[in-house]
Amino acid sequence: MMDYKSAGVDIEAGYRSVELMKEYVARTMRPEVMGGLGGFSGAFSLAKIKEMDEPVLLSGTDGVGTKLKLAFLMDRHDTVGIDCVAMCVNDVACAGGEPLFFLDYIACGKNVPEKIAQIVKGVCDGCEQAGAALIGGETAEMPGFYPVDEYDLAGFAVGAADKKNLITGQDICPGDVLVGIASSGVHSNGFSLVRKVFDVNEENLREYIPELGETLGDALLRPTKIYVRALKSVREAGVRVKGCSHVTGGGFYENIPRMLPDGVRAVVRKDSYEVPAIFGLLQKRGGIDEHMMYNTFNMGIGMVLALDPADADTAVRALEEAGEKAFVIGSITAGEKGVDVC
Repeated sequence: MMDYKSAGVDIEAGYRSVELMKEYVARTMRPEVMGGLGGFSGAFSLAKIKEMDEPVLLSGTDGVGTKLKLAFLMDRHDTVGIDCVAMCVNDVACAGGEPLFFLDYIACGKNVPEKIAQIVKGVCDGCEQAGAALIGGETAEMPGFYPVDEYDLAGFAVGAADKKNLITGQDICPGDVLVGIASSGVHSNGFSLVRKVFDVNEENLREYIPELGETLGDALLRPTKIYVRALKSVREAGVRVKGCSHVTGGGFYENIPRMLPDGVRAVVRKDSYEVPAIFGLLQKRGGIDEHMMYNTFNMGIGMVLALDPADADTAVRALEEAGEKAFVIGSITAGEKGVDVC
């Protein structure tokens, strides 16, 4: 006699996963959340948003990508959820928004409740860092579609901002300065190239690399930095951020121009900060052209702010007081929209 379990889907495992993750989800709650886990949709009160003059909703969606392959090899699943949240909430924050809530989607070959709970723990850790509530999600067991020991993880965030506080980049002008906020490493982009360069496997991920001061696996699996509180600290210091770029896939060359209006060009000085050792190792082992490095990876800078030069010192100080490393990494000049790394 056939049933769902014999087809590879264990409904009881799904129930167990939800029970195991409840304690983590509870940590992310905000006063606006209505109802608990298990409803058909997540409800979030907009009462506070009504206090804004012109409220604007902002959203971001993303996944972790092939960085998950490292989590599989290392059997370490409690940090990739932070990556997933970071990729979404950083996009909301760099538009001037406050992330309000997050939803995740996990698709797996086999639902192992303890593993799913660890993934969701990471998501909750990221939500806590961002001040966002995890108000819903989905775990889909898909035997025959994913291998039994693999999964995919994606999600989306919704945030809000008063229209007057949106960061649009439209009034960036020549003479403005660029402040870079340090990344925590490779973050969650470029891992198809990373995996090819290092030919990653269980053995070499455990290898201690002296120039990194840690194992290769620890360096690569370090979660993406969440910049929500960092950007809030700049705002609370009285600094108006003119433009903001989240440096993700495409590196400097693709992402910095996204915040620029026509007629201005960003100039980034490579010697303005120390590029983390992991990128030097990647470039050396892979024989990768320098331009390609800056066109693929964040190169140690996860967020770039365009500011009035009079605000640069205040912003750097506020970021450092918030626990971040920040540097003046360049400036804005007149010219065709784009970026020069020199």
